[in-house]
Amino acid sequence: MDVTVNPATPSEENLADHSSASVAALRQYLEMAKRLELDTDAILAPLNFPSDLLTDNTRRVSLAQFEQAVSRLISASGDALFGLHTSEHIEPAFYSVQGYISLNCATLKEAMTMIPLYEKIVGDMGVSDFSYKDDLTLLRWKSQLDNSLVKRHVRENIISSWFRFTQNFLKVSEKPEAVWFEHAAPTDATALQQYQDLFQCPVEFSRPYTGLWISNENLNIRIQQADEKLLRVLLEHATQQLNEIEKGLTLSEQIKGMLRLMLNQQIPSSELIADKLGISVRTLQRKLNDEGTSYKEVLNELRQELAMHYVKNSTLNFDVIATKLGFSEPRSFYRSFKKWTGSTAKQYRQAAIAEH
Repeated sequence: MDVTVNPATPSEENLADHSSASVAALRQYLEMAKRLELDTDAILAPLNFPSDLLTDNTRRVSLAQFEQAVSRLISASGDALFGLHTSEHIEPAFYSVQGYISLNCATLKEAMTMIPLYEKIVGDMGVSDFSYKDDLTLLRWKSQLDNSLVKRHVRENIISSWFRFTQNFLKVSEKPEAVWFEHAAPTDATALQQYQDLFQCPVEFSRPYTGLWISNENLNIRIQQADEKLLRVLLEHATQQLNEIEKGLTLSEQIKGMLRLMLNQQIPSSELIADKLGISVRTLQRKLNDEGTSYKEVLNELRQELAMHYVKNSTLNFDVIATKLGFSEPRSFYRSFKKWTGSTAKQYRQAAIAEH
């Protein structure tokens, strides 16, 4: 399948200190390791987790700890398709409250639209969004992980888990139109066949995005066990959990997190951000003023952070970076970068290369 989708901002920004993952998300990988008869206590011992941590789905670990744990489990398993195979044991509880929200949505489309809103409860491993082409919708997932091996396995786990959850728990038998992965295909023919056996549709590698292509017609499939009253209760509970997770963040930090996902080719307005936060623009401005900043300053700070990151840590063309950061023309980006750093983008990149 060769289709064009609207570009989205890759999550290449370094992970913030407050990024975390639920124990529930890690449990899926632990269950797989146990089924392989691996000694998970010994494998994870160097991480010094409290003895009761991994039995409590309500608790969280830092994203760095999650990544280290999954990396160690992958290595110990010796399974080149560990992430894909781990989805065989998916349960609603592994998605925390989000899994039960999906079970009680009226349609597949409603369930899908809830994913980006509440996935932070599961963890900061990545973010989901949608793109569209003709009569198809791409539900895509953008990794925020650093380790390339872990990133590959978690991508495959996320996509195959979505598929299995839809089939096994939402009772939707229709298959995707296609499955995309950003990483390269495995060279082993037997491994390749496993993807085909699972998804029963074209599976393509080295694509621009990772996700499931779904027919728009299938989005209207109704979920049999949906309960509207229970859904309202679950959504209220999920909102409380999100507030608890983000309690330590200032408003400017919350806005930066939102902008990092939305900033691409155009600048999100303060009105849009306020709407997504559920507050008025006036309240947004007042709260930011109380923090000694403004929406424009928060936006510029993030653009500076991302610009320095992309120039230093990627090989992206400078004109492409300018577009990603919402500059109307490359010249504006070049002037801003010189103002921020005191050097040109070319000089900054050359200095970074020389450091290594």
